Amino acid sequence: MTHPGGNRRIDRLLAPGFLDGLSSASLEDLRTMRADAEQEETDLSYLRRLLQGRLDILRAEAARRAGGEESASWVDLLPGILADDGPHEAHGLGHYTAAEPSRADQHRRYVEALAADVSMSDPGGLTDESLSRAIELFEHEEATVSANRRAVQHVMDQCTAEIARRYREGDADVADLLPSESS
Repeated sequence: MTHPGGNRRIDRLLAPGFLDGLSSASLEDLRTMRADAEQEETDLSYLRRLLQGRLDILRAEAARRAGGEESASWVDLLPGILADDGPHEAHGLGHYTAAEPSRADQHRRYVEALAADVSMSDPGGLTDESLSRAIELFEHEEATVSANRRAVQHVMDQCTAEIARRYREGDADVADLLPSESS
């Protein structure tokens, strides 16, 4: 969730008017804006993966119960739950970035706080009602994070498009990106 007028990076990036004046911003400012958006996108992607991992566990427990697989322990099913195989919907921008999450510990604590009432160490011990509430909570949080991530990607795309426009139209010189040769 963003806080209008807040001091966090995401609040600044998604503030109304953040993208106003892109065409008059300095190239250095544009690159800084884009770098901030890239870092926030990395952080949001990390947070989203944490939420999705917990959701996968909870959904697998719900499916196990629905399928009548009472004999199989969810711990025995965990490798399959967390395996990264099978059909997946496309995620992300399809670009490589070397950025690491800047607030990994903070994100883990946030997700752990969400799970404070959910026994992630034993989802099999949850009542059906508690399991459903936990799934709804994590789905809501994941949807919020995903929406913020898409909004940050839009900011990143707008900054990138303005930088590209400047090079394409000759307002910026590619030679400035190359290391200078010393004589």
